[in-house]
Amino acid sequence: MKALILSGGKGTRLRPLTYTGAKQLVPVANKPILWYGIESLVAAGITEIGIVVSPETGPEIELKTGPGDRFGASITYIHQQSPDGLAHAVKIAQPFLGDSPFVMYLGDNLIQDQLLEFVLDFQKKPLSAIIMLKQVKNPTAFGVAQISPTGSVINLVEKPKNPPSNLALVGVYLFSAAIHDAIAQIRPSARGELEITDAIQQLITNKQAVEAKELSGWWLDTGKKDDLLEANRIILDEYLTEPQILGDVKEGSKISGRVVVGKGSQLINCTVRGPVIIGENCVLENCFVGSYTSIANDVTMSDIEIDHSVVLKGANISGIQRRIVDSLVGERAKLTVTNHRPKALRFMIGDDSTIELT
Repeated sequence: MKALILSGGKGTRLRPLTYTGAKQLVPVANKPILWYGIESLVAAGITEIGIVVSPETGPEIELKTGPGDRFGASITYIHQQSPDGLAHAVKIAQPFLGDSPFVMYLGDNLIQDQLLEFVLDFQKKPLSAIIMLKQVKNPTAFGVAQISPTGSVINLVEKPKNPPSNLALVGVYLFSAAIHDAIAQIRPSARGELEITDAIQQLITNKQAVEAKELSGWWLDTGKKDDLLEANRIILDEYLTEPQILGDVKEGSKISGRVVVGKGSQLINCTVRGPVIIGENCVLENCFVGSYTSIANDVTMSDIEIDHSVVLKGANISGIQRRIVDSLVGERAKLTVTNHRPKALRFMIGDDSTIELT
């Protein structure tokens, strides 16, 4: 079995951050979102992985992710010249996929469930597809599935006004080679894209067996700032199991809970309350770092309080003596203040920005 990760798109919901970088490389707990998907696939025994990339962000993804050695996988990059739909991405990947069954994984999604159980189930049944579902409160915002009592898929509806269920399609699918014939039979939707929901519906029309599996754990689509912060919170809570102090924590600093401090980092007169991860070669002085905060490598901070936030590589934040909360700060961004304001501050700052509060 092979895997196909879709890692194109322009990431408009995470702008301005994604004007200068791929949304799939935005870190959660100091690891690019994309890498969690790769690791999940490898853990399920799938090591032949194709990654569909766009012209805008493909070179960065290839450079930072590499040929797959670090994951124990072999990665092939497949270039999609324009964002013509998920089914179109499968279509252009057919030379890589051949006749192999495969897992399709959206690169900005995270799921808690282990993929192996779904892969094994797919391999022992004569199925053309397994779709993953999760109950949601707002099904009108998603593709929604109508399921029979036996678990087979009856119908799929994209963002319905009157949803037949509250079961949304998660960005993880398992397909046999039959999906290629189904894609060949569909036409672009009203928005000009080849929709994977239409292709799956075509499988159903062709009397192919399509089964649904409801996830038992969490599912996170990290396409928006608040979703990404929530993903950061959950990942820190679940995977940060014990403190690991590799940097230099100076006298006068206080660390409590599950905190990671990377090599070469210095904490001077700081208070850190986990779960928190601080990368390598950072310098923090006179700072309070609250729970569910991730700070990437080479970050400099002084005289600030920050909580429930994600700070990317090389950022510089100083002189703000009011708490920063629920914020996403881009790479090499610079944030300073010359006149303190008595309120919490929320930011979403793109790469290489400079902001001065006066």
